[in-house]
Amino acid sequence: MELQDKDLLSIQEVRHMISKANEAQKKFAEFSQEAINKIVYAMKEASYRQAEILGQLASEETGFGKWQDKKAKNQIASEGVYNHIKDMKTIGIIREDGEKKIVEIGTPVGTIAALIPSTNPTSTVIYKTLIALKSGNAIVFSPHPSALKSIIRTVEILDKAAVEAGAPEGLIHCMTKPTMEGTSELMQHKGIDLILATGGSAMVKAAYSSGNPALGVGPGNVPAFVERSANIKEAIEKIVLSKTFDNGTVCASEQAIVTERCIAEKVKEEIKSQGGYFLTGDHLEKVTAIMETVTGGMNPKIVGKSALDIAEMAGIEIPKETKILLSEERNVGKNIPFSKEKLTALLAFYTVEDWQEACELCYSLLENGGLGHTLAIHSKNEAIIKEFALKKPVSRFLVNTPSTQGAIGLSTNLAPSFTLGCGAIGGSATSDNVGPMHLINVRSMAYGIDEDKKTVEKEDLSSIDIDAITQLVMEGLKNKLNN
Repeated sequence: MELQDKDLLSIQEVRHMISKANEAQKKFAEFSQEAINKIVYAMKEASYRQAEILGQLASEETGFGKWQDKKAKNQIASEGVYNHIKDMKTIGIIREDGEKKIVEIGTPVGTIAALIPSTNPTSTVIYKTLIALKSGNAIVFSPHPSALKSIIRTVEILDKAAVEAGAPEGLIHCMTKPTMEGTSELMQHKGIDLILATGGSAMVKAAYSSGNPALGVGPGNVPAFVERSANIKEAIEKIVLSKTFDNGTVCASEQAIVTERCIAEKVKEEIKSQGGYFLTGDHLEKVTAIMETVTGGMNPKIVGKSALDIAEMAGIEIPKETKILLSEERNVGKNIPFSKEKLTALLAFYTVEDWQEACELCYSLLENGGLGHTLAIHSKNEAIIKEFALKKPVSRFLVNTPSTQGAIGLSTNLAPSFTLGCGAIGGSATSDNVGPMHLINVRSMAYGIDEDKKTVEKEDLSSIDIDAITQLVMEGLKNKLNN
């Protein structure tokens, strides 16, 4: 009897894909590092060539962001990621320590379930496929329904390139009938060895509670502190460059500017000169009214929109050259939309007395939906920079760089990545920019140590009789073995 229900069709499709992926991965696990590298190179080349077309497709399908920036994301996800991982040893002997007599051997985790968001669909698929296959794994994608066509097309390009370069067929899959039931089956299936979750908080929590190992990310609510010693013009240029990149759809984009009262007016004037528009009165009320849903969540209709798009939606008129809409705020909280994550051309603006107060305010902003993610600072004062770095609960502390580009490894030497770990404090299993080394198991081969090499000079340990303790330990081990 043919299945008619969409949820059952989705579940059936997932089970079939996992079965095929498991079979292909068993073959792929026998490939040499050289053969794997050849396949990864081919996928990089194919996706890089299609970066513009895929960027246009993603932008048209989702209505989010700018295709030019999505093209750039695709280029980062392909060539940028490839250049970073190409020389990594992931399979077989990956490290040897002759002195300690330890050899580390990399093995694939197996088949990976990958959740893909609508904000960065094609770039995230490219990046996850490259790091998954680089580490010898198969991968099955659960696409966001609103980006289905662009995600499927990206998977087709990558799969074709991989197979032509020698990969076994069935190594890369994508659900064509995405449903919550199907995605749930994917995450909970015993044939899945690891979940790589990028998406909303609810989806990431579901991944961690699925019963399978998972790597997920939390939301970002990134404060950018402009300290009094900063080059104000350069600082605002970098913030605007970051916030307008793909209309703020990257979770590492700035969500609030925090600055000191002694330079606040200069900072505001610089923001205005670079396309910032401060909302007040009726304009502020109308924009605030469309920022969230009735339940207090981010309104998906404003995600990835330009300042002019938001103004039109809110029914207000703003200068045509406006790039970012800002609201001066004093408080932080769940009932203050501008103090939360806004994946669009909206920013909060806070004024504080000094860097100590800025420290406290940035902490409050992070607690309001961004713990463990990212914080940016613009300053020439190394003492203050270090104070912030030591005390802030973030995984990426970015200094004098655009937050978006810095976090994903474009304007910094961080690993290029579209899955940004938030550490335990942010509900994530890692605080790293996720890469191939997170997708392997490491087998440690350790040789026994000669007793004469373990001897330590007695005078180094004052009155402790090491020989006597060693003798007691050895006698105890012998007794256990004899018994």
